[in-house]
Amino acid sequence: MPVRYHLLVILSLLACTASAQTTPAASAKQPTVLRPRHMQAQARPAANRPDVAPQFPGGQKALGQFVQEQVQYPEAARSKQLSGHVLTTFVVATDGKLTQPKVVQGLSPECDAEALRVLSLMPAWKPATRKGQPVAVQVQVPIPFGNSATLQVEKSKVKFE
Repeated sequence: MPVRYHLLVILSLLACTASAQTTPAASAKQPTVLRPRHMQAQARPAANRPDVAPQFPGGQKALGQFVQEQVQYPEAARSKQLSGHVLTTFVVATDGKLTQPKVVQGLSPECDAEALRVLSLMPAWKPATRKGQPVAVQVQVPIPFGNSATLQVEKSKVKFE
């Protein structure tokens, strides 16, 4: 009998802990993470899921051009012939400013620092909106490094008819 009692107490404590961790107020403050080609309408969207994704001034093409113009290939990476990309993440706040820049997947310390420097130079984005109101959203952007002969840029998968 004492074993059942202890098991019941442990299970009830676990249930209380799990429900306390998933309160709506706590999850509503977390920004939604957006990844390329993952914005889609949902029947029952989350409370903080945007209807319209944040946008760099001028769109994707302008973002690519901005990154290409601003990135300065670090000499240490050049001497090691490193190429690839640094995956960065940041939050586009309700006013469009970029906050909380981080490196999610690095290439080298020099390239990581350069990617963060490029993020700091970015102008304010057009913020994401939910029901017409701006919402903070976390965005991932890869920053490419390497010479133009080895660097491959992802091509759009949009089909024109």
